[in-house]
Amino acid sequence: MLLSLSIRDVVLIERLDLHFAAGLTALTGETGAGKSILLDSLGLALGARADSGLIRSGAEQAVVAAQFAVDGAHAAQALLAEHGLESGGEILVRRIVGRDGRSRALVNDQPVSVGFLKNLAALLIEVQGQHEQVGLADPANHILLLDSFGVPVAARADVAAAHKAWREAAVRLAEAERKIEETAREEEFLRHAADELGRLNPVAGEEDALAAERLRLQAGERRAEAIAAAIAELRPKDRRASGPGAALRGAARALARVTVPAGAVNPAGPAMAAIERAEVALAEAEDFLDRMAATEEDDPRALEAVEERLFALRAVARKHGVQVVALAEFLADLRARLAALESGVADIAALSKQVVSLRADYVAKAAELSALRETAARALEAAIGAELPPLKLERARFVVERSMLAESGWGARGADGVKFLIATNPGEAPGALDKIASGGELSRLMLAMKVVLTSGAGIETLIFDEVDSGIGGATAAAVGERLARVAEGVQVLVVTHSPQVAARGAAQLRVAKRVRAERAVTEVDVISGDERREEIARMLAGEFVTDAARQAAMSLLAR
Repeated sequence: MLLSLSIRDVVLIERLDLHFAAGLTALTGETGAGKSILLDSLGLALGARADSGLIRSGAEQAVVAAQFAVDGAHAAQALLAEHGLESGGEILVRRIVGRDGRSRALVNDQPVSVGFLKNLAALLIEVQGQHEQVGLADPANHILLLDSFGVPVAARADVAAAHKAWREAAVRLAEAERKIEETAREEEFLRHAADELGRLNPVAGEEDALAAERLRLQAGERRAEAIAAAIAELRPKDRRASGPGAALRGAARALARVTVPAGAVNPAGPAMAAIERAEVALAEAEDFLDRMAATEEDDPRALEAVEERLFALRAVARKHGVQVVALAEFLADLRARLAALESGVADIAALSKQVVSLRADYVAKAAELSALRETAARALEAAIGAELPPLKLERARFVVERSMLAESGWGARGADGVKFLIATNPGEAPGALDKIASGGELSRLMLAMKVVLTSGAGIETLIFDEVDSGIGGATAAAVGERLARVAEGVQVLVVTHSPQVAARGAAQLRVAKRVRAERAVTEVDVISGDERREEIARMLAGEFVTDAARQAAMSLLAR
């Protein structure tokens, strides 16, 4: 509920701090005293359009702050949490307007947008006046109000659950159809790609293994070439070529022809011994090279086969825009999509059957809910109709129009459209609340609806602006009595000129225009006792308060 309202430098208000209690609070005062300024100030704090013309003359800015008490389950708490704003049990909204027309909005001293402030205000307070009817007059709220009045929660929950199941199945069907259509368009490509990859049959990790084998075979090939070249140098195939072995043998034969005297040392002996050793070493080298050549790769096609496989894998990977390592997974996906295409028709048929079944379930439950709403609509018409005659609306007829929506409009709330209509005169066709009723009629109609629907909107603070305009006597008393009834469940503030209404208030604030330092100012006093009696008497008698008026005021207050 609204705890306090703080106003600084707004039009005729220089400095004003008001505190509000639960129940019914009446705001009274002479015409022009500034009651509308209070509502304009509160509206500014709650996101109304900022205008530099509201700033008091001589001031640089206007500031309005409103403080609300909310419990942990209040819808405003969820909205604040959604936007990362901290809140305990109180919410402080503040609006600052500068001379340049720019404004700032704050919630719990954190800057917010004016749009957010309006959304928050809609959860905290509701204004019903001759020129501003919100909440009950909004057709978007009518189905909620009807349901809260007389439709079981379980029936509404069943319809919401049936709608959710139906729509989720419909989404699955649409997604399956989309995938089938998409796959069908690509079928030729999928089959060609799957056949191509199937013949290649890529294996996970194959690229690394092939690359390593290729390096091994290339190194082996280079070794074999080196060994063959070495053998060719030592043992030429061309017999006309002289290798090192022939040279050594020729050298040995030449030295063998050297003759020496008997008993003398052959000077060629060491050379012949060295040549003999060289021949032995050469034979060993040739034998070693022969053994090395025998151990090398005998299949000259091995390297070519590895390279062909590796290059084929890399080529097909580039073609399909994937890594070689992902080819096996890509092939599995292609085959899965083809399998889905083949089995998709059966899946779609099953999903289609499920959607039809769930739609039928929703339609049946929505029809049951419609019947309950029809019954509740007639009961609501009767309940509000009973409240109209005492409010000088005895010729008015309140109608709840329930209609079936087109399927495109079906939702979690069912298949019904609900509108509250009013006919203010006999013979007239009912029309929209804010199009048919006059300002005063609409305000009193809103009051009658609030009496019946006090739990419907979830708002904890209601403001009625001159709901008693143009009425008096018994009708004004009836308005006051109904405001008091509404105030038993929610906080109610009423701006009134009616003594019958003011006397019903648990508290009364008097708005007055006074002159301070040669300037007009609007001030607000909390009145009780004799002061309140005098104010009620003034409202009864006018400028000159009589003893009879005082006596009547005491009688009203006593009731």
